[in-house]
Amino acid sequence: MDDERLLIVTTDRLSAFDVVLPTPIPGKGAVLTAVSNFWFDKLKHIIPNQLTGIDPETVVAENERKQVTGRAIVVKKLKPLPIEAIVRAIWSDQAGRNIRSSRACAAFLYQQV
Repeated sequence: MDDERLLIVTTDRLSAFDVVLPTPIPGKGAVLTAVSNFWFDKLKHIIPNQLTGIDPETVVAENERKQVTGRAIVVKKLKPLPIEAIVRAIWSDQAGRNIRSSRACAAFLYQQV
């Protein structure tokens, strides 16, 4: 956008192990943006965030507005912190048991903690 702001657009693409898979998940970008915005708003009194409050639809061309609606944010350009967090869950239901007992992809989908 400019030297002080960025437009971040969240897509429906899906990637795994550094490969972008061919079939996107419809609505994924909008859901991730909504969840992020919820937490940014919920925690703003505890820690400042990069949100500018600028409506993404106002910074793109008219023919691009539909592409950013609900799936984009305008943020301050900041220096990133080099931190990576990995979240894992252990499945305890029938689906989890099926995955753990499967020979296909079990090593990737399940890691015992």
